[in-house]
Amino acid sequence: MSAMADTVTRQVTAFLAARDLRPAHDGTAPDTERKLTDAFLAAPAQDGTPLDQLMDRLGAGAENAIETAGSRLLAALPGGGLYASALAEFFTKAVNRYGTLAAAAPALTALEEGVLRWMARDVCGLPPGSSGVLTTGGSMANLSAVVTARHDRLGEDIGRGTLYVSEQAHYSVAKAARIAGIPQRNVRVVPVDEHLRMDLRAAAERIRADRAAGLRPFLLVATAGTTDTGAIDPLPDAGDLAAREDLWFHVDAAYGGFFRLTGRGRERTAGIERADSVTLDPHKALFLPFGTGALVVREPGRLQDAHDGSAHTLQDVGASDALPDYARRGIELSRENRGVRVWLPLHLYGLSAFRDALDEKLDLAARIHRTLSAVPHLDVPWRPELTAVAFAVRPERPGEAARLAADAATRRLLDRVNADGRSVVHSTTVAGRQLIRLCVLAHRTHAEHVDDVLHLITAEKGE
Repeated sequence: MSAMADTVTRQVTAFLAARDLRPAHDGTAPDTERKLTDAFLAAPAQDGTPLDQLMDRLGAGAENAIETAGSRLLAALPGGGLYASALAEFFTKAVNRYGTLAAAAPALTALEEGVLRWMARDVCGLPPGSSGVLTTGGSMANLSAVVTARHDRLGEDIGRGTLYVSEQAHYSVAKAARIAGIPQRNVRVVPVDEHLRMDLRAAAERIRADRAAGLRPFLLVATAGTTDTGAIDPLPDAGDLAAREDLWFHVDAAYGGFFRLTGRGRERTAGIERADSVTLDPHKALFLPFGTGALVVREPGRLQDAHDGSAHTLQDVGASDALPDYARRGIELSRENRGVRVWLPLHLYGLSAFRDALDEKLDLAARIHRTLSAVPHLDVPWRPELTAVAFAVRPERPGEAARLAADAATRRLLDRVNADGRSVVHSTTVAGRQLIRLCVLAHRTHAEHVDDVLHLITAEKGE
């Protein structure tokens, strides 16, 4: 076993050491990519293959990708990939303990519950007794939140239930509603204000109209960190509206939640403590590997009521009075203990290391905003609340033709930045307008990497 572990460790160490030597975009030649994909699509052979050969194949396959482990990923919402968390996963998968029934592994269940209580109470400010469940990411957390709200507020009367999201909400919320059986016509998309935050007056008017029409409003979803720009909905007022209308109040804080470890983040997300449930994504602002999400709830009993089940095959498994069975709080029955991948880096580095890293990312976003705002031909419409900055080439004159020309120039600027090969930057569309967005969230991204991208952007006019 040690020899096998050494082989894998050597491969991973060499791969990570070369992360900034590779193009940030996939630089694999098309014919090489075809050979790789054909090889991985092939069925296993009857006889085995030496591990070192298999690891070489995996290494080549991992290079056929956007460089998500490096320092120059400024697209989407970058995942971190802390190596300590990968080691935690190695431990978890090697010891292979059952993760959803407390009696099967009580100490590791306590570890996971400790992580969840910290997220719920210390990070989000929910009251004593709050907890939750770890998931594979924000999409699954949002799904469980919608299911819990539906069960708690609608019972079996699903067809008349209506829920309310802003037009900047993550698409996984509407997707979760569909999977949960809520008719798509009952998903109310609420407009946003000039800062891309939910217009709560419009939401209140729609809720009243739906009640008058005989429908049953049951869920208000606010966002603490939209994907496009990191906008944070007015959470205190959203909490007031939900309480006044007796709606389940869910906050999708997949992006912004862990910024509450910083003073600025806690101030900007004030009101999240009013939520009935909160989605968090440790694989975003805790810099952990992809596949790590969480749903925390004010009252775990309501989460359990919505997800519980029983089977005769489990009749010999005892229950714990002190620890939860996560199979009763979530969708999955068989899974690993997910807490170790969060617990190990938190205890290894300490909270101050994460706080400092997040403060650095906030500072870098402010630096991007300040630099781009000083460029005459660029328009930076929104000051960042988190670490995403959207901008575009400024139209030269009023009118549709000038706007379309500016969109085309923005696209050319994006293509030039990405063609350099050192960084990955993506675009988005807001209110019909093409925008480039830079998001600083990878733990390996520092000032020198941001400055390289800014130099590319500002070196010549984007026309």
